[in-house]
Amino acid sequence: MWIQVRTMDGKETHRIDSLSKLTKVDELRLKITELFKVEPEKQRLFYRGKQMEDGHTIFDYNVGLNDIVQLLVRQKMAAVDVVKSKDKEAELSDSDSGCGSTQSESDKSSTHGEVEGQTAGTSAQTNTAELVDPGFGFYKINELVDARDLNMGAWFEAQIVNVTKTTKTPKEEAAEAQPAEEILYHVKYEDYPENGLIQLLANDVRPRARTVYQWHQLEPKMVVMVNYNPDDAKERGYWYDAEIQRKRETRTVREIHAKIILGDAGDSLNDCRIMFLTEIYKIEEPGSLGDVPPGSESPLKRSNGPECKHCKDDPKKNCQWCNCHICGIKQDPDKQLLCDECDMAYHIYCLNPPLTSIPDDEDWYCPGCRNDASEVVLAGEKLKESKKKSKMASASSSSQRDWGKGMACVGRTKQCTIVPSNHQGPIPGVPVGSLWKFRVQVSESGVHRPHVAGIHGRSNDGAYSLVLAGGYEDDVDDGNEFTYTGSGGRDLSGNKRTAEQSCDQTLTHMNRAVALNCNIPVNNKNGAEAKGWKQGRPVRVVRSCKGRKHSKYSPEEGNRYDGIYKVVKYWPAKGKSGFLVWRYLLKRDDDEPAPWTRDGKERIKKLGLTMQYPAGYQKEKENKNEVEEEAATSKRKRKSQGSDSPKSSPAKSSKKIKLEVYKLTQEQKSFIKNDKLNKKLWDEAMESLSLGPKFLNKVEEVFLCICCQEVVYQPITTECHHNVCRECLQRSFKADVHTCPACRHDLGINYSMTVNKPLQDILIQFFPGYSSGR
Repeated sequence: MWIQVRTMDGKETHRIDSLSKLTKVDELRLKITELFKVEPEKQRLFYRGKQMEDGHTIFDYNVGLNDIVQLLVRQKMAAVDVVKSKDKEAELSDSDSGCGSTQSESDKSSTHGEVEGQTAGTSAQTNTAELVDPGFGFYKINELVDARDLNMGAWFEAQIVNVTKTTKTPKEEAAEAQPAEEILYHVKYEDYPENGLIQLLANDVRPRARTVYQWHQLEPKMVVMVNYNPDDAKERGYWYDAEIQRKRETRTVREIHAKIILGDAGDSLNDCRIMFLTEIYKIEEPGSLGDVPPGSESPLKRSNGPECKHCKDDPKKNCQWCNCHICGIKQDPDKQLLCDECDMAYHIYCLNPPLTSIPDDEDWYCPGCRNDASEVVLAGEKLKESKKKSKMASASSSSQRDWGKGMACVGRTKQCTIVPSNHQGPIPGVPVGSLWKFRVQVSESGVHRPHVAGIHGRSNDGAYSLVLAGGYEDDVDDGNEFTYTGSGGRDLSGNKRTAEQSCDQTLTHMNRAVALNCNIPVNNKNGAEAKGWKQGRPVRVVRSCKGRKHSKYSPEEGNRYDGIYKVVKYWPAKGKSGFLVWRYLLKRDDDEPAPWTRDGKERIKKLGLTMQYPAGYQKEKENKNEVEEEAATSKRKRKSQGSDSPKSSPAKSSKKIKLEVYKLTQEQKSFIKNDKLNKKLWDEAMESLSLGPKFLNKVEEVFLCICCQEVVYQPITTECHHNVCRECLQRSFKADVHTCPACRHDLGINYSMTVNKPLQDILIQFFPGYSSGR
């Protein structure tokens, strides 16, 4: 990575390369000495108001890529008598600390928050409300049921809030061969009230499980409900349906292995060992509890695993993790405050000094997380250890190994917020053929978020993007289609980035995520082939120049976005290493031409797509090229001296290629026209239509919230014609600041925060889903 060092007067700035996050401050001083010709003992370095001291790393001060460190050169003091010298040193110290304080971050403040009680119970929520018969269906309103989560396939305890009917059209009825009416159950999850009401069909709702099987009652082929954690079978997880595959009992051990059923789609996990054998429930059939009097057999609330892994929710044990972090006593939950930084609870009477009542302010921070008023490190003081960094693994590690100087170790300097992290499909404003120098830039654009990993996805939601970097010897790339090898099967211990295949791969984690994109139920034994592969989920594909040794379709430099692909089939096979690997066949399904075709190359020229570099990188490269070009020019001039008739080389004709104009749809034009409050801003943005996809960058710039520095969400257009997020403005009003954040125009304490709907609609058109990425 690199940073910039600038003198306090701003007259001299130099870039310092070849740094890592673990570069010591005293090592940085030596590099500064080479460039500024200032001895280390005369250097005073400041970053964001903190004086940088030897013995610390630049990571300790959170110095990021291309950030500016200020250099103050110590002046040699004239020799005077002892008393006056001490006075001068005191004055200089005060002066220096004041200089540092001008750089401090003014946005750090500590406020108080509202109370959030913590309660835990082992019995089910008593259904005191009267059961109401809707006149149809198996279940009554207010009845306790088990409801299935359609994404995970797990069952959760819920309560029916309403029952309605939906009518199908004759065409839908004929196509699906189902009744004309379907019953919808509106349920509310007991443990997740924030999800609101969920509408489920009859096959996703069933009576609350209440009968626990005894060991002797369990037999192979039985379908029961068990608690299972797919990530760690020894820990508690969620409740799934499972088919018992085998049962084994010895003198000391009882074992049950089952196939976990993940919903109606046919997905399953085979040969899973069930750990909690005393909590295997019978699956109740619809209508089986119809004659049970209300309240006579209220089911016990099932345990989804202890909320606290330290005390296992034992009410007799004091625990500083799930209760008061000071005393650990499990009492007075109504007098506990939750810290908004570390989420630890504190009794108001355990604080120092104690509080007499719950504060009314929105945010509250515990003494350990509250920022000190004296955040600036004064002259001669050492940096106080950050509470956040002290909890990191590297703080207690004895390893002296450097993290590396590559861009992957720098970390993101910005984050894509125009789409959520689980967005499937193209990223708005990122056309096919976009090029980035480093993988970390691809992550910042949102096209492929991991810095190093080749697959981005979730094992229960599918894959969002892939990177072809030639990491596996089994990969075959034919451009419009390629064979991809899954992840895993390599020993990466010791912080290795890559290694030889050393064991079989399994269809779990990211491998399963890619399989979910195939338009067919998951088969973790033999694989499967899609029925109509174009109906599968889209995957963004990035090709890296590292794959150039295996594929002619990879770029010669950097990383290139090549469009949308779909998974056609996947299967297990023995790789060249002799171990089992999972292979995937993907085919391109994108309306934009591929960047290696003639049409694709023409489109890249029309859109003006060039290599994108991190801030500060291209400028340094251009300066280097200019120096080399000047040296070559002067050399040619020396050679031509003494010639009677010097040859003049004709200037090369630079033919300008006209960029493709960004085309607005009629609906988008209508939204822009309706946003009359921002006519002036739209006129400014529309001047960038000729820049193609960069028009969206201009829209981002014009409609940036001055508070959160993101595209405005639920925008409030003030009477002074500035745009700010409603949540940001509400936060400002709660702090008793009733002025416009941009120009300080007085809005008044009773200002009506009306969302500018035309502006919100057009922003959603340009950046679909960006509200979820906030």
